[in-house]
Amino acid sequence: MTEIIDRTIALAPSAAEAGGWERDRRAPIARPLPLDSVAPQAWRDLAARALEPNGYYLPGWELAVNASARGRTGTSALCASDEAQPSSLAGLMPVTSLWKACKLPLPALASGHPYGTLCTPLLDREHAEPAAARLLDEARRTGARAILLRDMPIAGPVMQAFTTALRRDGLSPRILQSYERACLDATGDGEKVLQDALGPKKLKELRRQRHRLAEHGPVRFEVARSAGEIAPALETFLRLEASGWKGRRGTALVQHDGDAAFIRRAALALAQDGDCEIISLVAGDTTVAAGIVLRHAHRAFFFKLGVDEHFARYSPGVQLTLDLTRHLCSDPAINSADSTAGPDHPMINPIWRGRLAIGDVLIPLYRRDPVAEIIHAALVLRRDGLAAARRTVHALRGSRKNRAASPQPQR
Repeated sequence: MTEIIDRTIALAPSAAEAGGWERDRRAPIARPLPLDSVAPQAWRDLAARALEPNGYYLPGWELAVNASARGRTGTSALCASDEAQPSSLAGLMPVTSLWKACKLPLPALASGHPYGTLCTPLLDREHAEPAAARLLDEARRTGARAILLRDMPIAGPVMQAFTTALRRDGLSPRILQSYERACLDATGDGEKVLQDALGPKKLKELRRQRHRLAEHGPVRFEVARSAGEIAPALETFLRLEASGWKGRRGTALVQHDGDAAFIRRAALALAQDGDCEIISLVAGDTTVAAGIVLRHAHRAFFFKLGVDEHFARYSPGVQLTLDLTRHLCSDPAINSADSTAGPDHPMINPIWRGRLAIGDVLIPLYRRDPVAEIIHAALVLRRDGLAAARRTVHALRGSRKNRAASPQPQR
């Protein structure tokens, strides 16, 4: 990695000689806007006209993340104004430096990470391609040589708009890595969706578990929507999340002051516009599972799930997800849902059978730019190194589990 960085420094001057990047050296380098300086109403108006929904880039959510969430503060924004109405936004892309995003000291920007695994920039659906082109120009003005779009729907309309804008400059995006995650087509009947996904035998077993759960009291599905409802429901969710494996690993939201402040602020802010729900599964007087769901335009986003592990034998997380599926399919305002889960998620993949292709995409900003090539190579090396580290961690965890399960010699 050190060799790559040294080569970047050595090659940077030669890029101009190669004729690839042609930024006017007389033009001052501009810093991206601080995220909290973006006019909130213009941001909300753009979100209402967005080509592709992203609940994690709604202003109420992303500003809360930027204010206090661990490792996610200090985000900036590239903004594309509407040519017909300069006070309006046609595009918005939260960004940070590649150093902050990936610990690579290279001249590139990366998507600002909004805690959820989705970084689709907001583009005006009526002016998507010009807005994408203006965002690229704004990135060039900062002195960046590339943009890393993280967690992008690689076949979505926003990616298509950027691809078209790049093609006009003789450029093309590069997919660094991709995977498929679960999503839900919510336009059908919820019961039929579940029947097709799980089959009669599995559904029968889940109904049996639900009947057993009802021995602890009547089972009901609750949805908190208003700010007054969401505040107490959120505290119940935070308690459940911290009581399980996330709490044992130290990754529950409430275990860190900044994260707890972010989610409390964000949930209430989105509730003001009906863009957040806290869903709960309750048996008698006990909440056995709870989740946070964001809404933007016609799409829902399943952010997080917490369960009471004392009720694990009844599959409370699965039971809650079944009710959420019925809830979303019965809502005429929603036609799809993104699980925002990782690939091969053992709980939600069998239930939500649709698949959404998500990837990290590198966008070079100049033709024949050797610095962009070095940025690409550094990101590939980083990707491969992280993958090897994950395999090692999984192997070690598997080895510990096997040792724990092995019969111990009698003394």
